[in-house]
Amino acid sequence: MDHKEVYVNRRNADACPVRYENVIQYEENKVKSFCVDVETETLGDCDNTPVALNPITSGVVAKIPVVLAELSVRFNVRALIDLPEPAIEIKNIKKRIKVTQCMLIQDTNILFIKGFVRKNIDYSTRSCSNYSGVCGDIRHCTVDVPFECTTVVTFNGTAPAPLIPNTASEFEYFRTNHLPNSFAEKDKLLSGDLSEFNQISTEFFNELPFCELISSRIVEFDEYLHRERPHNIHLPVGEKLFTKIEEKMVVILTLKILQNRQVAIGATSAVRPC
Repeated sequence: MDHKEVYVNRRNADACPVRYENVIQYEENKVKSFCVDVETETLGDCDNTPVALNPITSGVVAKIPVVLAELSVRFNVRALIDLPEPAIEIKNIKKRIKVTQCMLIQDTNILFIKGFVRKNIDYSTRSCSNYSGVCGDIRHCTVDVPFECTTVVTFNGTAPAPLIPNTASEFEYFRTNHLPNSFAEKDKLLSGDLSEFNQISTEFFNELPFCELISSRIVEFDEYLHRERPHNIHLPVGEKLFTKIEEKMVVILTLKILQNRQVAIGATSAVRPC
């Protein structure tokens, strides 16, 4: 930073100038501070015009998802989580349900469910401390807690389409062959042709039921394990460090099971333009 020397004449009996050194003079706008910059604008409305619909009113047969069942599944999860460093306390845990498998085994009505709970854990650490307080950083750790279960489905919607199995059938042709000399000359061998193999195979591609995740609810209880006060660290009263978390969760999933089916949609009256 630049500084200037300023001389001030003080008129007295001796008329001697008085010298003031190191008087700092700041120029205007010499030091600029910057925190945040915001740019904004106001957008106007766009006009729109309704367009007349041109639907099919004579009735159609459509292939659409049909609801087979809607159900709530409850299961319990217990997990142990090791943090990468000692923590003072948990500040927040954000949870997201991820379902990776939802498979209905037909003719058994058993639904297989598999997935995990994504947990983002915010926790406070210790950088320095004494008997009056603790200072540190807020860290985060993201873990996936897996789950897996099966449940019996009651179809409160439409029953699934019956499975059509694949078929395979053999057929053969009639053939007449001569017999060896040990048989009479007028005798013939009447049988199927053993020199060929003939088969009719039929393959059916059934519609596989699938799931949609409607909602989830998680009730959890997290407990810190092995909390301790290191001997060489000063901490306020009641404060301890830990690295292990034991969690117990009750997870409730609301699922919808659907299957693509052909549905007849009846005729409707013409839709009037708006």
